[in-house]
Amino acid sequence: MNKKLVNFIVKKYLRFDRKNPFISVSAILAFIGVTVGVMVLIISMAIMNGTQKEFEDKLFIMNYPLSVYPKLEGAVDKELLTHLEKKFPDMIFSPYLSSQAIVQNGDTMSGGIIFGVNPLKEEQINAIYKKSLGNIKLGKYDLIVGEGIKNKLFAGYDSKITLYFTSLDPNGFSMMPRMKRFTLKSSFNSGLNAYDKSYMYTSIEALQTLLKKNSNEYDGIHIFSKDPFNDIKRLEKEVHGFKAGVIGWWEQNGNFFSAMQMEKKALFIVLMLIILVASLNIISSLLMTVMSRRKEIALLLSMGASSKEIRQIFLRIGVIIGFGGIIAGIALGFGGIFLLDNFNIISLPADVYGTSKLPLDLDMIDFISIVAGAMVIVFLASYYPSYKATNIDVIDVLRNE
Repeated sequence: MNKKLVNFIVKKYLRFDRKNPFISVSAILAFIGVTVGVMVLIISMAIMNGTQKEFEDKLFIMNYPLSVYPKLEGAVDKELLTHLEKKFPDMIFSPYLSSQAIVQNGDTMSGGIIFGVNPLKEEQINAIYKKSLGNIKLGKYDLIVGEGIKNKLFAGYDSKITLYFTSLDPNGFSMMPRMKRFTLKSSFNSGLNAYDKSYMYTSIEALQTLLKKNSNEYDGIHIFSKDPFNDIKRLEKEVHGFKAGVIGWWEQNGNFFSAMQMEKKALFIVLMLIILVASLNIISSLLMTVMSRRKEIALLLSMGASSKEIRQIFLRIGVIIGFGGIIAGIALGFGGIFLLDNFNIISLPADVYGTSKLPLDLDMIDFISIVAGAMVIVFLASYYPSYKATNIDVIDVLRNE
């Protein structure tokens, strides 16, 4: 194959055609369409991934990677906790008690869920709790609440807050709730309003006393694991004999993340159609070039140029237009991500999304899928016109044109 001839003609055909400007305009539109399609896909996938990971991080912290819970007629006790700590030294275990409670400060009341935890164990698996704890040494009846509860109650640190527990004690013919005054020591901000308005933490000993729980029994065990998807199988084998079960954070929020994954796939397909539509301009541009250059193609073939060389000419033209658009789209896409990540161009309501900054995180698999998909579409769009370029009657064209 004569590469010099192919390269010379490719350069010639890529120049702006003043006699047939519509052909060049169509090629420019194809280039712009591919560029915009790739750019929008990259930015959109980065936003989708960033949003998903932002919610994952928040839910991962507050829901914990794995949790052990008691099954019917079963119990999570100290024996099970000790067994798991010896069996899995690579994991961190934090037992807890929990209860619904009403919290009151003056005339203001709020409801929520209170967790009784061991501070030393809990701070190892809960970064939000650890941050709120700081250098404070909690007493038995000290309390940590979400910022939403603190603001609603207009409570200050070291103020006394009354908690009413939903577990009731019979007292003659009436039912009286258990109540206890706690000292508010600190507050936390998880980034998700739902947690900040409902979660409270105290010592596990406080709830054992108030709820009259056995000191060796728990409502469950929160677990930190670096590989929860595989560790859940290991844990299930061990807790089965104790009539307990294990649940992962993704199972507690499965529908939410399934919906996000489906939305991400749908968005990818829809935006990939932009590149597909742009590739139609590549097809039309190349076909018009073929039709306008029929005499030149026939002359080249009659002078000894092979069908492969002619096919390579038009295939390269389409690939240069399309791949040039892909490269420009990648550059603009990363440029857009840089601008959105470093400048507050788009501001989000923090109480809804957990962050005021637009989360961006382009996954490598998504990037490769975008580039590979665009390249396949561009190549297929370029191949058909290149095939049609060799499918002409040389003698008939030279005779009549």
